[in-house]
Order: sequence, then structure tokens, then C-alpha cells
Amino acid sequence: MARILAIDYGMKRTGLAVTDALQIIASGLTTVNTNELLPFLKDYTSKEAVELFIVGEPKQMDNTASESEVLITPFLKKLEEQFPNIPIQRVDERFTSKMAFQTMIDSGLKKNQRKNKALVDEISATLILQSYLYSK
Repeated sequence: MARILAIDYGMKRTGLAVTDALQIIASGLTTVNTNELLPFLKDYTSKEAVELFIVGEPKQMDNTASESEVLITPFLKKLEEQFPNIPIQRVDERFTSKMAFQTMIDSGLKKNQRKNKALVDEISATLILQSYLYSK
């Protein structure tokens, strides 16, 4: 089986998470600068089989699209063009950043370590991926 890769797209940084080959466990992969995301994905998919991209879908509390969706839409088009054989699914990402921060607190990270926004993005991507795995 191939892996599933989750993307927590951000203006500056993007968190990435991936499943194991059996698609059972979601693990943080890394955080990359958003302007380096497509080259990173091209390199990663040349080394690892990826069968599905999961992209976080930011929503408001009333279920409407968040204002950051306008940034994600052009990225989705580029992703589809560059990887036409890998389908894309969206997963509601409401509260993932807050949950990621709480996860950092619960795991005992010091206050200085919790300021690491790249780690928050990576954990958020992992939570998005876990949400997808639970729902399938």
C-alpha cells in the first residue's frame, strides 16, 4: 500500500504528516516553507509512494469557508496539475491548531518549545490526517 500525505497549508509554513505504508498510523513528517512546498512534494513522491493527499479545509463556526481558503484554492490547482494521478481530499481543520497546542502542553513541552510554530503546523497536519483515518 502507498502512504497518505496530509497538508496543513499556511501562508508562510506548511505542516506535513504521513501515514505508514499500511495506512494505520499518522505521524508528523516535517514543516516546510510554503514557497518550497511543491518541490518538496515532488521530491518526496519520487522516493515514497503516495496514493492520496489530504488537505486541511479551514472553516468558520457556521460551516462557511474561512478567509484563508482563497490562498488554498490556487495551491490546490497547482497540486492537481503537478500530481494528476494522486487524488486530493479535503478534511475540516477547525480547531487543529488549538488541539496541536494543547497536545504540546499535555506532552510536557516547555513554554519556549511551545513557541515553535513549525511544530504546531506539523502536529496540526497529523491531527488532520488522524481525523481522516478515523472517518474512513
